[in-house]
Amino acid sequence: MPDSRSMRHPVAPIPSDVHYWFSSDVQFHQLYPEHIQNLAARHWTPLHIANLAIQFLVPYDGVKVLDIGSGVGKFALSAAYYKPKALLYGAEQRGHLVAHAKKARRTLGLENAFFFHLNITQLDFRQFNHFYFYNSFYENLLDNERIDDTITYSPHLYSYYHGILYKKLNEMPIGTRVVTFHCLEGKIPPGYQLIEQHMGTLLKCWMKI
Repeated sequence: MPDSRSMRHPVAPIPSDVHYWFSSDVQFHQLYPEHIQNLAARHWTPLHIANLAIQFLVPYDGVKVLDIGSGVGKFALSAAYYKPKALLYGAEQRGHLVAHAKKARRTLGLENAFFFHLNITQLDFRQFNHFYFYNSFYENLLDNERIDDTITYSPHLYSYYHGILYKKLNEMPIGTRVVTFHCLEGKIPPGYQLIEQHMGTLLKCWMKI
């Protein structure tokens, strides 16, 4: 688990040439190998969705936002680009995906995005302010279209991880913000109020009241 010292980072200006990569999703995906690009439509957050989400999740400079199940880092990197005075973190249990995220970060030169190789059960949510969740546990219910076979899947794990997430969010203070994308109902504690939604009901913005 990251300690408190690893959570303190200066915010540097975004390199001028980084805008090239954020001109479109297709262009952004060129940061990754082809087999990773092939997963994008199913598993990675589109840029316009990331932009909508991060506008809600960053109400002030210096806020720390965690992407729960960050994959190859697309949301955290794009959010770091759209909000250069925020600090974006990604937690992912697959080490090789974390490696792809860190490599893309180096290419982009973004100094306000950071990635951890760990499981949600190892995370202290109190190190962060707000959270993004693109239903990363849903793979446990799929028979195909999974990212890979390097981790264990089961319906039990789906329920177990959601139970952990529910508990950790429930323990967060008043004012905590959460954005969910393609998330099933009943996974957010009742203390959170739905503030706004986009794309029909696919993207939901919550705040603990």
